[in-house]
Amino acid sequence: MKSDIKERITALRAIMHEHDVQAFIVPTTDPHNSEYVAEHWEARKWITGFNGSAGTAVITMDKAGLWTDSRYFLQAEEQLEGTGITLFKDRIPGTPTIGEWLNEELKKGDVIGLDGWVNDFHVEKALCKACADKDIDIKELPDPFDRIWTDRPALPTNPVFIHEEKYAGLSCKEKLAQIREITCREHCHGILLSALDDIAWTLNLRGSDIHCNPVFISYLYITPKKATLYIIEEKLSPEVKAYLEANDIKVKPYDEVKKDMTQVDKNIMLHPNLNAKLVNAVMYQYAKNAAPKYIIKDDLSPVSLLKAVKNETEIAGFRRAMERDGVAMVKFLKWLKGAVPAGNETELSIDKKLYELRAEQENFKGISFDTIAGYKEHGAIVHYEATPETDVPLKAEGMLLLDSGAQYLDGTTDITRTIVLGPLTEEEKTDYTLVLKGFLQLQNAHFPEGTCGTQLDIMAHQFMWKHGISYMHGTGHGVGSFLSVHEGPHQIRMNYMPTLLVPGMTVTDEPGIYKADKHGIRTENTLLIVPAFETAFGKFYKFEPLTLCPIDKEAICTDMMTDDEISWFNQYHEMVYNRLSDKLNKEEAEWLKEVTSPLTR
Repeated sequence: MKSDIKERITALRAIMHEHDVQAFIVPTTDPHNSEYVAEHWEARKWITGFNGSAGTAVITMDKAGLWTDSRYFLQAEEQLEGTGITLFKDRIPGTPTIGEWLNEELKKGDVIGLDGWVNDFHVEKALCKACADKDIDIKELPDPFDRIWTDRPALPTNPVFIHEEKYAGLSCKEKLAQIREITCREHCHGILLSALDDIAWTLNLRGSDIHCNPVFISYLYITPKKATLYIIEEKLSPEVKAYLEANDIKVKPYDEVKKDMTQVDKNIMLHPNLNAKLVNAVMYQYAKNAAPKYIIKDDLSPVSLLKAVKNETEIAGFRRAMERDGVAMVKFLKWLKGAVPAGNETELSIDKKLYELRAEQENFKGISFDTIAGYKEHGAIVHYEATPETDVPLKAEGMLLLDSGAQYLDGTTDITRTIVLGPLTEEEKTDYTLVLKGFLQLQNAHFPEGTCGTQLDIMAHQFMWKHGISYMHGTGHGVGSFLSVHEGPHQIRMNYMPTLLVPGMTVTDEPGIYKADKHGIRTENTLLIVPAFETAFGKFYKFEPLTLCPIDKEAICTDMMTDDEISWFNQYHEMVYNRLSDKLNKEEAEWLKEVTSPLTR
């Protein structure tokens, strides 16, 4: 209820007054800078009522604001209405940054409070820079939500399990050796890993501490001969403890990491995505004792790049997982096309049906994110999630945007299809075709070695731009191997992403058009970067589509398509049929043959 939000903000302001701070930052993240967090760290959701996966709340003594990106503008407007919290549309011209807004709102000598455990090192630096002319200070406070969130969930204690080498492709010892080699090159004795997917990948372990993400809450400190895993020990079975011991990994309590980091007496590599509490503790201790230097690398952990480039075992696993996921999707689409005209289906009921079909597949371990099933105008809410309050029946008209994915032991999937349920307007058909053209141009791109995702982004945007249409979310992100569905460090998006695209990386291709109160359209495949050819001008790469699922032909304006685009579309459908048809029953295979038949003018 909106009144609850106002009471919670009042309670937070009382604690702010106790500590003499005039503003407080409430991020979405946890101590590991995670995109998705365990319920224990959902403080921003609790204090604002906004449940999107990205956003930062800022509370002053008389105002409150929420900064979030374009995926959540419509959702945030609805959820913040009546709370007294102002929505700030991040990255939109004219929207101040958090630092700029605070510099305007606060007086000279005021103090900004934050919890150093859940704000990364860069946040403090950015705030100090933005507010320097007013001598506004930054003060780390004890977590205030421990006091005011009376029914706050405890830290998760779900069990950790071993991810077998037949899926991982490399042993834990081999991965540790790679990391140690990089650390040595940087003249460091050790490296502290904080990102949960980095730790899970390194150790070939998985967990279930975060919804849809097979990770576990922990830190990992790696030195030349040994490593230390900081974790709640009850999460570890005797089998996992024996596995860790065999890999020379010591186990210590999760909350001892800060103390241990301040006692390190050799060079240590830190990265700015670490939380401010740990970075500041290490910096203070080193300055106090004139100890050997710490090294803060102004880029991501080296594990992020190692993890992003999939090995041959992981690639083979992705292909198998995509086939099984494709089977589930074909069964679902065939069912959906018949079920909607019969009535009784809603956004929530079809989500349940798709889950059931995926759960029948071998190695299924759950969904990779909460399904986005947006009918008609709900599709315009980029990350819409149906609830009993918002759920609507599907009718034999318009379009359904369905973005979904699954976790399998041998791969993670992420797919979006916009599905025609009945008659469409000319505007809907035009928008659908504009999205498809950009999708096909990117999926079939060739590009030279040394290309980053930003340089390819225009291929997905170009046609809609000519119609005065755009989208503001990223065009593509990496996908983990039975890990996080959103994986970096590479991306395809308009703003500069310097990480180069190299063979072995997975990346999505997902342009979209969203028109409030009308419709949302997005088509998405997960792709694999592979070598294309080499000429006198160097090496060139291309994309291999991993996702195997038909794309609805009923909305395509073929007169807007080039011959190449129609050929690419048909080649993709031919591949989908060839890879999936023998895994379906006769009726399903016949349906697939029909929906993947050649597109003609």
